[in-house]
Amino acid sequence: MSYFTHPQGICESTTVGDGTRIWAFAHVLPGAQIGQDCNICDHVFVENDVVIGNRVTVKCGVQLWDGLRVGDDVFIGPNATFANDKFPRSKQYPEHFATTSIADGASIGAGAVILPGVRIGRNAMVGAGAVVTKDVPANAIVIGNPAMITGYANAQAHPGMISAMPIDSQDLTLPGGAELVPIHKADDLRGSLAAVELAKDLPFTPARFFVVYNVPNARVRGEHAHRTCQQVLICLHGSVTCLIDDGQQRASVVLNSPGKGLFMPAMLWGAQYQYTTDAVLGVFASAPYDHADYIRDYEDFLAAIAS
Repeated sequence: MSYFTHPQGICESTTVGDGTRIWAFAHVLPGAQIGQDCNICDHVFVENDVVIGNRVTVKCGVQLWDGLRVGDDVFIGPNATFANDKFPRSKQYPEHFATTSIADGASIGAGAVILPGVRIGRNAMVGAGAVVTKDVPANAIVIGNPAMITGYANAQAHPGMISAMPIDSQDLTLPGGAELVPIHKADDLRGSLAAVELAKDLPFTPARFFVVYNVPNARVRGEHAHRTCQQVLICLHGSVTCLIDDGQQRASVVLNSPGKGLFMPAMLWGAQYQYTTDAVLGVFASAPYDHADYIRDYEDFLAAIAS
């Protein structure tokens, strides 16, 4: 055999890739599929309808149940728990078990709980002990119960307003041609005012304006790219963290003043998260709403960039 099974391990599957190691007290059922160079550690159980990609590490005490699909280069930490039945009853089985997917490069922390039917996106990181009840976007870092996004992997942080310095003195370089743009702002005893001359102050003449508000902190907005539409985001009140991703590099920008806007060109993946309870986000768009202009799946976005 081109793979290794410890003398005290049981591997009933014949679909196991070269270089894979199955250690003591692990049990792999006949229908399971395991790729190359995987490490299946002690006390791991792999049920029949499970597909594991290449170079996957499954640490001790993990059970992989029917319906689980694991991509390449995934790390599953010790005692992580997966479920495949939303309404389990003893001796009552669903017609089909829910499919749970873990995309390439994702990491699941020790003791995390992954509920049925959830998708963990490419390169996402699930913190130790997190309880994942909904899909985790690509590259997102989630913690807590229920799991919430606290950041994005490999996203360099840039504060949108770190001081009153001019925008060009902050020396910010953002992915994909994104940039911070100054917005005219005036403050006096009567209050504050922010003004935009549409044809002069923005990189395009807007065709649409909309406002996002009353967003629970746990909710993430955006998570898409536009094929042709350009946008400028301005936080009118409160604070919002914005992800910018060009398919190769990522950065996060905190918008917390109407004195700065974030210009996002077309074909740039964006998400907004960590809204404060009082946050109001205004968005200028270069084109009217068009459903076909949206790319809502990160894998599709990467394919579009590559082509």
